Amino acid sequence: MSWEYFSIFAVIAIAHWTVGALAAWKGKKAIATGSTAIGLAVFLAFIIAIWVTLERPPLRTMGETRLWYSFFLPLAGLLVYARKGYKWMLSFTTVMATVFVCVNIFKPEIHSKALMPALQSPWFAPHVIVYMMAYAILGAATLIAVYYLYKDRRQTDAQLLGDAGTELDGIVRAGLAFLTFGMLFGALWAKEAWGHYWSWDPKETWAAVTWLGYLIYIHYRHLPSYNRRVALWLLLAAFVLLQMCWWGINYLPSAQGISAHTYD
Repeated sequence: MSWEYFSIFAVIAIAHWTVGALAAWKGKKAIATGSTAIGLAVFLAFIIAIWVTLERPPLRTMGETRLWYSFFLPLAGLLVYARKGYKWMLSFTTVMATVFVCVNIFKPEIHSKALMPALQSPWFAPHVIVYMMAYAILGAATLIAVYYLYKDRRQTDAQLLGDAGTELDGIVRAGLAFLTFGMLFGALWAKEAWGHYWSWDPKETWAAVTWLGYLIYIHYRHLPSYNRRVALWLLLAAFVLLQMCWWGINYLPSAQGISAHTYD
């Protein structure tokens, strides 16, 4: 399978995700679920095919991680929609996934078969895949936070204090759990590749900061007098930290030439 075929698979997948999103707005849950699932299956088929072609997991470059994020976003949206019934969730995740797909179509990167020795580890694939799933789940949580901030913009803080905000708990905790497993897999990988579990590499530092950001949100949510609006803003701030952890560190002077995690 060649990357030249990516646009074909992507267009078919996006078409099904779009049909699913429209069906969700019309209250046709079976069609929404089925069409989104078909789109995911098509996209996953390309990932598996390119994996076989490259003879390695497609996780090395930023473009390859965008491939996984484009897959996990609609998957997270589908899971949230199936559980919570938010009609708009599939629309938002479809739009976001389409943006990442378009970046990969119009700005393709070199996807060579070569892997540096440090990446030739059994921990490489689970570490990155788990992180991409975490990013997608927390991306969905961020969309919900933006929705509620917009919805609550005319309410006073006093009106918001009584709302426990439990609709985000399960999603954020799931995302935090995946982040935790991702860090653990990364530590085991680092031990095997470099001889130590943690080295305060810029990527590792921002991963820890991101993890703490979401942990702060979880703990703040359980304060007796927590403010929902503040909690939602904390969630948005944590997502900004996540973006720094994912790709923002590539532009930091401290990561240039020394970080083992910057993307080529």
